[in-house]
Amino acid sequence: MTLLLTGADGQVGREVQRQAREKGHPILALNRSGLDITDANAVRQVVGETGPAMIVNAAAFTAVDKAEDEPGIAFRVNRDGAANLAKAAAEAGIPLVHLSTDYVFDGTNPRPYLETDPVAPIGVYGHSKWEGEEAIRQRLHHHLIIRVSWVFGVHGNNFVKTMLRLARERDVLRVVADQRGGPTYAGHIAAFILDLYRQIVNQETTSWGTYHFCGSPVTSWHAFAEAIVRTGHRKGILERSVAVHPITTADYPTRARRPANSALDCRKIEAYFGIHPKAWQTGLDDMLERLAKEDA
Repeated sequence: MTLLLTGADGQVGREVQRQAREKGHPILALNRSGLDITDANAVRQVVGETGPAMIVNAAAFTAVDKAEDEPGIAFRVNRDGAANLAKAAAEAGIPLVHLSTDYVFDGTNPRPYLETDPVAPIGVYGHSKWEGEEAIRQRLHHHLIIRVSWVFGVHGNNFVKTMLRLARERDVLRVVADQRGGPTYAGHIAAFILDLYRQIVNQETTSWGTYHFCGSPVTSWHAFAEAIVRTGHRKGILERSVAVHPITTADYPTRARRPANSALDCRKIEAYFGIHPKAWQTGLDDMLERLAKEDA
């Protein structure tokens, strides 16, 4: 009962591999050189030859600002790649778990977003991910689309690593305080995916559709940065603590607009799968513990 994983080199992909090995789950993990999901023939061939029990798509074009200048690439990966995987999964009669994003929303809703709320992406990245979701829905009934937000982890580039680097270089950090969301640890996403895998292969669920999964509680980038610096100093990763000053989105213009509210309501996934998203602080603690061991 092999799990086929795309995007093996990403933050979530690396964690899924590590935890699958620890749990003894057979996994075929492919990076872009192993499988370019924009190549429909290659996707069909790999799925047909390997006969997986389930596909997890963690491959994506996630460079939010770069997507504004390279929309063709973003749509080929995030929309067309998702469509190729869904079509191959339908032909093979297997389910697909696909990671999506909070950026399908415009961020104007004052409360956490429900799965049923209207989407309104405000950038190329969010638009391409939304069209990827729709491509899957049109081609494959047995799918789980999981929207996550503010992903961070041991591997790859992310906000936590950026804050740690800047805290070593500067005396003061200035971080946006008027954007709110749920930071989500890649390790928690991986554990959740493997729990889904267990439920699916054991035929414990037929609850296909779209779900939200993010860390709690809702916070701002500024408060998240304060926690990163404080925890990093406590664990000895940072030699000193630095001040973190709040700024507005207008003070920090970016190529792509970001949703002011990225909070996702996760009650549906708890009700249908019994999976409770964890506190992002526990993920931050685990990440920094692992980084500290690597530096030791």
